[in-house]
Order: sequence, then structure tokens, then C-alpha cells
Amino acid sequence: MVTAISQHAIAPARLVRGPSAWSSSFDSLPSLCRRPMLLGRSPATAHLRKQACADLLYLGLEPLAANLLFDCCEHDLQRLAAEAQAGRCDGVIAMGGGKVLDAGKLLAHRLGLSCITVPTSAATCAGWTALANLYSAEGAFRSDVALDRCPDLLIFDHDLVLQAPGHTLASGIADAIAKWYEASVSSGASGDGLVQQAVQQARVLRDQLLLEAEAALAEPGGEAWVRVAEAAALTAGLIGGLGGARCRTVAAHAVHNGLTQLPACHHLLHGEKVGFGVLAQLRLEELLGGHRLASQARRQLIPFFRALGLPVSLEDLGLAEASLNDLNTVCSFAVQPGSDLHHLPFAVSANDLLTAMVSTMAESRQVEFISAPCAETSRCPESSP
Repeated sequence: MVTAISQHAIAPARLVRGPSAWSSSFDSLPSLCRRPMLLGRSPATAHLRKQACADLLYLGLEPLAANLLFDCCEHDLQRLAAEAQAGRCDGVIAMGGGKVLDAGKLLAHRLGLSCITVPTSAATCAGWTALANLYSAEGAFRSDVALDRCPDLLIFDHDLVLQAPGHTLASGIADAIAKWYEASVSSGASGDGLVQQAVQQARVLRDQLLLEAEAALAEPGGEAWVRVAEAAALTAGLIGGLGGARCRTVAAHAVHNGLTQLPACHHLLHGEKVGFGVLAQLRLEELLGGHRLASQARRQLIPFFRALGLPVSLEDLGLAEASLNDLNTVCSFAVQPGSDLHHLPFAVSANDLLTAMVSTMAESRQVEFISAPCAETSRCPESSP
């Protein structure tokens, strides 16, 4: 039962998806902006932005090309805001990975501009959401920022996304599958109908990913790939919008935030760190919450993550030689006051989290490498409180 006003930014005003979705959106772009800032970052996708710039000029628009120098951080945002204002930009087209999309959304939000997101991978659902993560210039997570609305237009072009390395989709799968393991703990007992529906959609999403992820990675562009890529980049965002602030992230994302404090982890993608965070959260549920099904869920996920090339241990994260001080830095940040980790239904200290992370690593060596779980096994709500 809803006892207070709840506001939801559920979805982009318009979604265009499929092969050649970028060119299919040409009729929409001039109605949203005439002088867009075309924002990107990665040299690997510079050729895509160059072609996009040419396309915008062909449409009679006056694009201003701009690049992030760091992750989505205040240093970049202030510089870009000045460039956008000097160039009299009336919109932002963010084309790239999650941090580019977050920066574009936040910049448009602050300047009151129209916002178009064009993901170049399925590594996150950032192209969908009314949320941006802020980092330091060095790549350490600082905070998340709620935005007034989702993008005005999301263009999910399969041809663009197909050019991304396969491990980006694996990262997106880990990030998306965390929706269930976190929402079922934080919000599984909610009496709010929309939150209930979001949690159950997260369960359906998890089942689909468990069943089709390996096939998707084995055949890029195939039917399973399309379903899985859209699940990671689109459906995961819909779940967050539908559930809103009441359908919360928990320890998996808190562990990610802690890991970003170490430069040794900066080579890893967002979802790769979140996936390890899921394993750590399940270990906490087992050790501190007494949830027997959490152990089963963790043992189910370890071979699944291994099959996708995702990290399941501190060694996989590049922390085999990490000092105790480094690991304490991760854990202290993850359990600081206000952290999402405290949405767990039991108290967790930094030492508790350290124990969970280390013991997750130790037990991951003992789990036999098997194929991804079957549908019947994967449907039980293992981590429900």
C-alpha cells in the first residue's frame, strides 16, 4: 500500500531499437535540437561519432563535437557546460558507454537541454535511466544523482552495439542480473504494486539471462543476442524506472562503489565489479542473515559467471596481491553511512564485508565448473529474504 507520494521517471519519451535504429531516428532529431553537442570519449568509437556528425550535418543540424577526458566527473562536466553554452547548444547527443551516457544526461539536466542517448554497447542500462553516477577524475565513485526525467530519445542501434567487444555484453548481463538479487532483498516484501511488479520483472529478467546468455555471446547478432542485449540495456532500465526509489540497489552496487576506490580495479567494467558484488552480497546473506538459499544461489552463479568470463574472485579483479589496507579501503567505503549496502535486513560492518569477499574468493575455487543453470533451477527465488 502506497502511503506517500512517489514520483517515477519510468522510461525515455521515445525508444527506437533494432538494426539501423540511428538512421531510422533522423526524422526525430531535428524536432529535438538544432545545435546538439555530440558527446563521446573512447578512441575506439571515434569513427562512429565522426559518421554521426556527418549525418547530423546532412540533416541540416549544427553539431558541436565534444569529448570526455575522464569518467563522468565534475571537472569534465563544468568544462562541457561552458563549451555547450558558448556554442549555444540546445541538446546533447551522448554516444558511447555508460559513463558517457551518464555525463550526457547530467549535462542536459543541468542546462535544461533535450537529451538523446545512443549506447555503443549493452554494458549498462545507462541509456535508459533518469540517474547518473558521478566519479572523481581518477575514476573513484563519488555519488549518484537523480534526474528529473529519462532521455527524450533512446536510440538502441543493434549495428552500433554489435561493434563492441563481447565482454561488454557479459558485463551488462552481470549488471542486469543484479536487479533480482538486490531488489528481492530490499523490496521483495513491499506492499507497493508497482514495486512488486518491478521485482517480479527482475526475476523474469534473471531467468532469461541465465538461459540465453551463453548463446548470446556465442552468436553475436543472433536471436538470443538481440534478446539478451536488449534485456541488459533496456529491460534493466525499465525495472529501475518502474520500481523507482523504493526498489533499491543493495550490496552488489555498494561493493562496486568500494572497488572503484582502488586504481587496480579501474580496468574493469561497471558490471564486472557489480557481478562480484552479487557474490559478496549472497555470502553476507548466508553468513549474517542465515539464508540457506543464498549459498545455493552463489554456487549457481559462480560457474555461470565463469562461463561468461566474469570475475568471481579477488584474483580475477586484479587484487590477488592487494594489501589489507587496500581491502579495508574498499569495505569502509562500501559500508559508510548512507550506503545502499544498509538496505540489507541486517547490520554489516567493514570486517563482515571483508570476510564475505575473502571467503567468496576461497570458495569459488571449490565450485566445479559446470554449464549455466537450467531453467527449472534458476526460477526459484534464491535470495528472497
